[in-house]
Amino acid sequence: MKNFSGYINNNIFSHITKASRALGYETYIIGGFVRDIILNRPSNDIDVVTVGSGIELAKQTAKLISEKKDVKYYGRYGTAMIRMKDKEVEFVGARKESYEPTSRKPMVENGSLEDDQNRRDFTINALAISLNDDNFGELIDPFNGLQDLEDKIIRTPLDPDITYSDDPLRMMRAIRFATQLQFSIETESFNAIKRNVERIRIISMERVNEELNKILLSNKPSIGFKLLDSSGLLPIIFPQLSALKGVDIQDGRAHKDNFYHTMEVLDNVADASTDLWLRWAALLHDIAKPQTKKYDKEIGWSFHGHEIKGAKMTPKIFAALKLPLNEKMKYVQKLISLHLRPIALVQDEVTDSAVRRLLFDAGDDIDDLMILCDADITSKNEEKRNKYHHNFQLVRKKLKELEEKDHLRNWQPPVNGEVIMTTFGINEGRSVGIIKNAIREAVLDGVIGNNFEEAYKFMKAEGLKLGLTVIQEIKEAVEVKHNGPVPNKITKN
Repeated sequence: MKNFSGYINNNIFSHITKASRALGYETYIIGGFVRDIILNRPSNDIDVVTVGSGIELAKQTAKLISEKKDVKYYGRYGTAMIRMKDKEVEFVGARKESYEPTSRKPMVENGSLEDDQNRRDFTINALAISLNDDNFGELIDPFNGLQDLEDKIIRTPLDPDITYSDDPLRMMRAIRFATQLQFSIETESFNAIKRNVERIRIISMERVNEELNKILLSNKPSIGFKLLDSSGLLPIIFPQLSALKGVDIQDGRAHKDNFYHTMEVLDNVADASTDLWLRWAALLHDIAKPQTKKYDKEIGWSFHGHEIKGAKMTPKIFAALKLPLNEKMKYVQKLISLHLRPIALVQDEVTDSAVRRLLFDAGDDIDDLMILCDADITSKNEEKRNKYHHNFQLVRKKLKELEEKDHLRNWQPPVNGEVIMTTFGINEGRSVGIIKNAIREAVLDGVIGNNFEEAYKFMKAEGLKLGLTVIQEIKEAVEVKHNGPVPNKITKN
């Protein structure tokens, strides 16, 4: 057996060994931490299994640790957690499990290390390293998990049908690990997922979306979604995404497969950003194409309005997947609704007015929107692709120039409703709204600058058109700084 004592020379492990010796327990590191040190991946979550009480071992270990720590005990589950500056160590007694068909929650009883390894999801997660004096650092590998790591294989320790049926979340975990590690799922294990897909229905959507988020945060998330599709899980857990699959042909004219296009866009965004919610926007940017698909003999296939429809679908999708219905969802909605705007810009002349309006609508999310739009160019025509990417650089340059000049990101009107009402001696109402809209359009069209002086003069002219009379002049007292305007301070004569 291989010895990994050189990988576990940290003080925490010597403390656990001393505590185990004092209690007369057999103790091992097991699972992901072992897997990751072999793969040379960073890991600060350490699972410790002991043939005895995990809580008692944690208490005994905590007494030996001098550094500041947070210790929590979970008597109901027989587990304990020690949190230190850079590590979390979870202690649990070795156990064996049995399952009822209607639940993934096992019936648990005390067991041996062998029992504990038998209940693990995959061979690469069943690896254990001894913390006992007589064989400290020795790798215990009953299922040849080390070889599976070398071969880049995801495989269950026991019968995969039983493994997946007992806890169907393991099907999602298999796909997630295959995505994160860029491993292959062993053929019989993958066939067992296909046979057991309906069992995923007993898993809460909260647990499903945890795995989806981990897949999305992988270096190449398309791996996971393609496996979800080919396994048969995707239509069950995410039918809207599955509906993107397929190509229709009319009069010999076909549209692209929007599922595989989405996978390309998602990977492109993943190359440019680690932001989870930007990746969700990439995943959902074309989600309404099946509902908006139309064929016309003159123009071929179209998906008119899919960006608006997709934005409207987003809250229902987030609710179904138990994702947060807060500003994260609104951010995804916004990017979906705007994702065609920069593309429309590069197809025509890039006018200042159009760029100002894009800045106005996108606000602080403009940079993320441009990442998404750049990623959305997946044409196989190299000349066309290069043209789009070149034009996007022109749009970015224009965005930078106009933002520095006009300060339109998260724009606030240079003249607000209070100034309008005071100047004309009117109450809040239709006239105030008309004037505010006119000022906004004038700024966006470049008719006036984004400053109080020009906007106030324009406001008076618009008021006169409406038959209003200037009752009181307002003087602007804003100190304009080098980095742009600050909120208005108003003084009355």
